[in-house]
Amino acid sequence: MYAIVKCGGKQYKVEKDMFVKVEKIDAEIGAKVELEVIMFADDKGNVKAGADASSVKVEAVVKTQGKFPKVNVFHYKPKKQIRKRQGHRQPYTELKITEIKG
Repeated sequence: MYAIVKCGGKQYKVEKDMFVKVEKIDAEIGAKVELEVIMFADDKGNVKAGADASSVKVEAVVKTQGKFPKVNVFHYKPKKQIRKRQGHRQPYTELKITEIKG
């Protein structure tokens, strides 16, 4: 049994007891979060999508808040003495999927 959920403008395939890192959510560690379901498929091959999947609920618990590794951005223009280095660390929230109710 799995579901496709939407979180932070991205879509993730999740199963029960799975850990997933999503865009930062303003929630404390240990808080329960309900995710928006786009598609749901069970073990018997039944698939619900779109409006049919609105009855399915995916619950998750916030495990950690953190930042991904640094990504270096380097702008360079030859013969112009233009060199600009910039780093970026994207914040994330790690969720543990506790329950898929379908």
